Amino acid sequence: MKKVLVATEKPFAPVAVNGIKTVLDEAGYEMILLEKYTSVDEFKAAAAKADAMIIRSDQATREVIEAAPSVKIIVRAGAGYDNIDLQACNDKGVVAMNTPGQNSNAVAELAFAMMLYSIRGAFSGASGTELRGKSIGIHAYGNVGKYVAEIAKGFGMKIYAFDPFVKKEDIEKDGLTALDSVEELYKTCQYISLHIPANDKTKKSINYDLLKQMPKKGMLVNTARKEVIDEEGLLKFMEEREDIRYVSDIAPDTRADFEAKFPGRVVFTAKKMGAQTSEANINAGIAAAKQIVAFFEKGDVTFKVNK
Repeated sequence: MKKVLVATEKPFAPVAVNGIKTVLDEAGYEMILLEKYTSVDEFKAAAAKADAMIIRSDQATREVIEAAPSVKIIVRAGAGYDNIDLQACNDKGVVAMNTPGQNSNAVAELAFAMMLYSIRGAFSGASGTELRGKSIGIHAYGNVGKYVAEIAKGFGMKIYAFDPFVKKEDIEKDGLTALDSVEELYKTCQYISLHIPANDKTKKSINYDLLKQMPKKGMLVNTARKEVIDEEGLLKFMEEREDIRYVSDIAPDTRADFEAKFPGRVVFTAKKMGAQTSEANINAGIAAAKQIVAFFEKGDVTFKVNK
C-alpha cells in the first residue's frame, strides 16, 4: 500500500484534508497526516515512512528529501515551488510537481483587495481614487495573470501584458494589449501586477532602472515572490518618487524601513496569503492527491517542475 504524507505546518482546512483522504482511500493508498509540526526532525521522521508527499509552504530541503528513501514524488499544493530543493530531487530520482491554477483566482482577488485598500486610504474615511480608466500591466500572463485581466475588465481598466513565453496573439485574443518588452510595460502602466516566478533570471529583476520608468501615481502590486524585488532599488525609487505605492502579500526583508519611510504608501499582509481561501485550500490539496495517484497508476508527470 502506497503511503502519502500530508505535511503541513499550516494545516489544510478540514474539508480539504477529508477530500485528500477520499482521493487516496479510493486509490487504496494510506494518508499520513502531519500538521502543525514544530521541528525538521518531526518532518524527517514522517517522511521516512512515505512513498509520496504533499506540502504547502513547508520546506522540502535536501535534508528532508534524503531522509525519505522511498519517496518518489513531492507535490507542492500551490503554484510556487521554490520551497522544494529541485536539485536534491534530481539527485534522488524524485519527481517534483506543483498544482498550477488551483489558487489563481484567490491570488488575483487579493491583488485587487490590496489595490483598493491602498488607494482608498486604508478605508479610513479619507478621499481616495478609483481604478476605472486606469492602466494595469500584467507582468507574466499565466494562470493568475488571466484572472487579474478578467477582474480588471470588470473595473473598466486599460489592460496590458508582457510575457516572453506567451504568444502575443494568445494575449490579444483575450482582449488585452500585448507589449513587446518589460520596459514598455513599466513605462505604460500606472498599476503593475507581478506574477513572475523566483529563479536565477528573475531574482532582483524588479530594480531601480526598471521601476523609475513608471508613470505618475504608480503602484507595484506583488503577489509573486519577495526575491524578485531589488529592495534597495525599490527603497531608492520610493524615496525619489513620493507618488509611488507598493503593496505586497510577501513582506520585504526590510519591512520596517518601508513602513517607517513611507507611511500610507505601503501595504503588507500579515503573511503570504494569496492562496488563503477555503476554495483554493480545497482545490490545491485535492489536485495534489489526484496528481500523486495519476503518477503512480499511469506514470503521469504533466505538472513535473524538475528536469
